[in-house]
Amino acid sequence: MTTSDHGVLMDDVYRYQRHIYDASRKFYLLGRDRLIDALDPSDDIHILEIGCGTGRNLIQTAAAYPSVHLYGVDISRAMLDTANQQITRAGLRPRVQLAQADARDFDPESLFGQARFDRVFFSFSLSMIPEWQRALQHGLRLTKDTGSLHVVDFGQQRRLPRWAKTCLWVWLRWFHVHPDPRLIDIIESDASLDHRPVQVQSLYRDYTWLIQIGVKQNA
Repeated sequence: MTTSDHGVLMDDVYRYQRHIYDASRKFYLLGRDRLIDALDPSDDIHILEIGCGTGRNLIQTAAAYPSVHLYGVDISRAMLDTANQQITRAGLRPRVQLAQADARDFDPESLFGQARFDRVFFSFSLSMIPEWQRALQHGLRLTKDTGSLHVVDFGQQRRLPRWAKTCLWVWLRWFHVHPDPRLIDIIESDASLDHRPVQVQSLYRDYTWLIQIGVKQNA
């Protein structure tokens, strides 16, 4: 799928959903705040979210860590319109910068004047990105050697009742969400990790996977 096609699809999916997105998704996008806690940044560092959606996570991160610089990209112009409104309403300009971009291949220096970041994270966005491995590898290239990349996304619900898993997966397909059961195996075997350590947590009876690549070093 081309960048243009995927952007149009995401705009179609979220053109109206974006207005209720944060209110509705808090009930099943579980683990986002655990990821924000795990960022554990030092002062004055740079944090990038790839697939920032409505800006909810960037706003929460800004509240938790008042001295960091935040950046977000998303392919959906509709979602970015909502993110811009919410970030402005929260009084977070110019601490939070946003740009439209394809997660698989973008130049953050041209967008933000920042080539690499101390923390990079994907929050329930990898499972929506065509060629998600390319997006992950690109995120790793944008992560400083002393930094870390973080992922929170749907697990395989192996310890949930079968009916619950079936209902969830039907719901996710309606929104073009396709969790890859190979996610952890691919990450752990990916040569592009360049020997960076990988830490994996299975949360909420395998509902959510929380993954950290690399060892963050605080100042």
